[in-house]
Amino acid sequence: MSVELRATERDVWPELTLSAWSDTRDALHMWMQIVGKVRLGLEPMVNHWWQVPLYVSARGLTTSLMHHDGRGVELEFNFVDHVLDVRSTDGRRRFVALEPRSVASFYRDVLLALSDLSVNVRIYPRPQEVAVAIPFPDDHAVRAYDGDAARRFWRVLLQADRLLLQFRSRFIGKASPVHYFWGGPDLATTRFSGRTAPKHPGGIPNCPDYVQELAYSHEVHSAGFWPGGSDEGSFYAYVYPEPEGFAGWKVPAPGYYDTTLRDFVLPYAEVRRAQDPDAMVLGFLQSTYDAAADLAQWDRAALER
Repeated sequence: MSVELRATERDVWPELTLSAWSDTRDALHMWMQIVGKVRLGLEPMVNHWWQVPLYVSARGLTTSLMHHDGRGVELEFNFVDHVLDVRSTDGRRRFVALEPRSVASFYRDVLLALSDLSVNVRIYPRPQEVAVAIPFPDDHAVRAYDGDAARRFWRVLLQADRLLLQFRSRFIGKASPVHYFWGGPDLATTRFSGRTAPKHPGGIPNCPDYVQELAYSHEVHSAGFWPGGSDEGSFYAYVYPEPEGFAGWKVPAPGYYDTTLRDFVLPYAEVRRAQDPDAMVLGFLQSTYDAAADLAQWDRAALER
């Protein structure tokens, strides 16, 4: 069922105007929460919830290999063929269509596919980190799915993943993988100073405070790509706890500090149009890290290559 990409779709930095695909983005957000909760239900706990994200793959986003009853199982959002590919190491495989449909129908079909593969997992059937959290089985409104937009989004993630991996490679201290958190949602990597942090205040909609308390138990600089914040999504960076002077740090234009988000933001549209997108993104990431490390007095000699 392979689909070859047309020449016009091989552009490295595609357009991603949110107004044209926001409904698809919101549908994918809910569907990814369902798949992410499967991973949460199957995998052992890891510090800062690192067992729950998805990862950029050669087709879209994947859970990576999970384990159940002596076998391996993997779920992958395939944005080339527009299916959720549910497969196990005993050779069995099921597909759930990515198409205009309700959250309830997607939830039902994911659980049926897993049951067909003899994978039994219990998940909390309600989305997190959203203001209105309709339980998955009760969300019957038909959601949009624009396959071309989903594919463009994945291609943006490919570039963001590549640059975040390059940025991560410069750090020898504790650092997270580059992973896609389905709660936000965002693709991110996080660096740690090695020092503990004040208790996080929580307050995220439909998310227990202990989730944030564990995620931010230590000082961090976190950066990534988020399909929000500007007309085509944004690269972003923040620190916790935020040191005095961080908001006033001068990052290379067109990056800026958003006082509402309390993040540094680099609009994706500016990156896409730049003469050297890689240099713009890496300069933004490095500058925001410099701000965090210098202002909070991280031991840079011990943490960096």
